[in-house]
Amino acid sequence: MAGVSSDTGAWIRRFHPAPDAVTRLVCFPHAGGSASYFFPVSRALSPGIDVLAVQYPGRQDRRGEPCIDDIDRLADALLPELLRWADRPLTLFGHSMGASLGFEVARKLEARGSTVLGLFASGRRAPSRFRDERVHLRTDDQLLADITRLSGTDAAVLGDPEMVRMILPAVRSDYKAAESYRFRGGPKLAAPVIALTGDADPQVTRDEAEAWREHTDGSFELKVFPGGHFYLNSQSARVLEAIRGHVEQAAPVRTPDERGAVA
Repeated sequence: MAGVSSDTGAWIRRFHPAPDAVTRLVCFPHAGGSASYFFPVSRALSPGIDVLAVQYPGRQDRRGEPCIDDIDRLADALLPELLRWADRPLTLFGHSMGASLGFEVARKLEARGSTVLGLFASGRRAPSRFRDERVHLRTDDQLLADITRLSGTDAAVLGDPEMVRMILPAVRSDYKAAESYRFRGGPKLAAPVIALTGDADPQVTRDEAEAWREHTDGSFELKVFPGGHFYLNSQSARVLEAIRGHVEQAAPVRTPDERGAVA
């Protein structure tokens, strides 16, 4: 894939390497999503922030690998890969299923002494707020109808039977991971949490987004945008502004000598 550094491995995509940035942003895709969803984010934030996008198994160039349909197992598999990039402070951004995964990864990173500047939890209710959803058990047509309802996949893709056959296994696996996830308690994050939600998102109420406050000992902020579950597609400029603002405020300040020392 053009523009990807050769040292990223299977799990990480680094579309616009920013070797002089003092911080990194790690992006976790939604159910059925892939690292390429965050290509525009990487382009917009580089070179000020080194953006890493997670590539789950079972899609795109990892299509031949078995999917992982469990959030805890995904977090365990991903952690060693991210620890390689934790030489600089990390900010995590996860949308929908990616927010749940980002939360569990953030807890594991903090437990190992890595610096997490913040977690952006987008389009997902707090871990302690449960809904008994079983979309992953529905027929292919019903699953596709749910994807269409949430407007998370390009309509041209859904109209291509061959493409649908390619993406459905990953979508179903991710839905199962998201819907079977259960918060098991444990320590709160030390890092701040910024919850982002659309005001017309059928998947998340304002109260469910507000409940992310319960999962951090750091600061908490709720940002509500116009739109549905994929509000960030139309509100990307404001989301990017929020990320930049948080990172600029939270990131360590380098001296002139340190600027030249970053590799």
